[in-house]
Amino acid sequence: MIRQRFRELKNKKQAGLICYYTAGFPDLDKSMENIELLCSSGADIIEIGVPFSDPVADGPVIQQASLKALESGVTLHKILDAVSHLNLSVPIVLMSYLNPVLRFSLPAFFKNAKHTGISGVIFPDLPAEESGDIRESAEREEIDTIFLCAPTSSKERIKLNSSLSTGFVYCVTVAGVTGMRSGIPAKARELIEQVKAFTDVPCAAGFGISNSEQIKGFSQIADGVIVGSRILDAVMKSENLKTIVREFKQSTIKNTGGTN
Repeated sequence: MIRQRFRELKNKKQAGLICYYTAGFPDLDKSMENIELLCSSGADIIEIGVPFSDPVADGPVIQQASLKALESGVTLHKILDAVSHLNLSVPIVLMSYLNPVLRFSLPAFFKNAKHTGISGVIFPDLPAEESGDIRESAEREEIDTIFLCAPTSSKERIKLNSSLSTGFVYCVTVAGVTGMRSGIPAKARELIEQVKAFTDVPCAAGFGISNSEQIKGFSQIADGVIVGSRILDAVMKSENLKTIVREFKQSTIKNTGGTN
């Protein structure tokens, strides 16, 4: 379903707008409402984050949202149950650290995820070399596994993670954690070019993308653009989420004359 969505977007000469949202923020019901709003406002793929108490990749905004969700008693079980009641027209990707997932058996988790409507999974703390059992369980349920490549990754690491990714490759645009930044780092462009040389699986740029100008720039060189902290920041500030997402989606149109 994820690859099909990217094919449809390519035919429309658009990059995919992937919107991240932390489940359970500000509470579970409201998070599901906001996820539905993201979908209806133009998001092409929804990435649902599972709150975790000891994140290694999350910046301050996502950490704040996760803490609020955990304080309200949100768990992976509750999230999957809530997501199962959504009726979204776009693929759903679940992003979780491994500990919550391993409290299930792997077959049970992926069966549950499939039933819930999850199309792909991202485990930021899963080394590719140790992913065999997880990839097998995911493949059995026709769920994509998505690995991350960073500007600091070696050529061998980029090749391995790209080759094992099935839905898309997550290209981290900056060294460090998630959060709002400005500009398009030269190393991010290099990384995307390297990933594209190793695989024909779509690549999506994420981490630090927070405005329409960045989205427009990354949309010319990547197949998808991931926005997370800016979405949650908008909710925290009671901004108009629908207007923001519509503007972001408009920025994903590719220039017909080539990359910029």
